[in-house]
Amino acid sequence: MNDIWLSVARSVPSPNFNDRPASAEVNLLVLHNISLPPEQFGSDCVERFFTNTLDHRLHPFFEQIRGVEVSAHLFIRRDGELIQFVPLNKRAWHAGLSMFRGQENCNDFSIGIELEGYDTCPYTPAQYQCLVETTHQIMAKYPEITTERITGHSDIAPGRKTDPGPAFDWQYYHQLLSHNG
Repeated sequence: MNDIWLSVARSVPSPNFNDRPASAEVNLLVLHNISLPPEQFGSDCVERFFTNTLDHRLHPFFEQIRGVEVSAHLFIRRDGELIQFVPLNKRAWHAGLSMFRGQENCNDFSIGIELEGYDTCPYTPAQYQCLVETTHQIMAKYPEITTERITGHSDIAPGRKTDPGPAFDWQYYHQLLSHNG
């Protein structure tokens, strides 16, 4: 299978991925948030973090994440720019210890999208629009991903993760999904 890169995304390949198990069917979309440094936007720090090139001397928080190797398939910046780090058919390292409806290791069967933000900061209209368009593209490639199989990181790792947080407007997102389908 050829690697799946979205033509509308800027490609920034991450080394933090591997092959999915042979039996894995991609059938889950997981939404996250991230900002680096915390609660700050607009730098290239997330890109550098996901590509293992972050200069840990730039901010005291970065020492806490030194040596952490993570990625997501996609990242949506505040202005709606879409960046892809990992081919959709590969296993990005975004969910960690996780479970969805009794199935463990969500990285095996999910696609992870990071939104630039943090739990209590409202997301931008440009982010919602990009997320909806991207979700439709993913659902077209992976029809097992239905609206019932879109979840937050907090739902698959309760007690460990809180993103995309209370500022994420699920009702608005689902409304946009149904109107733009």
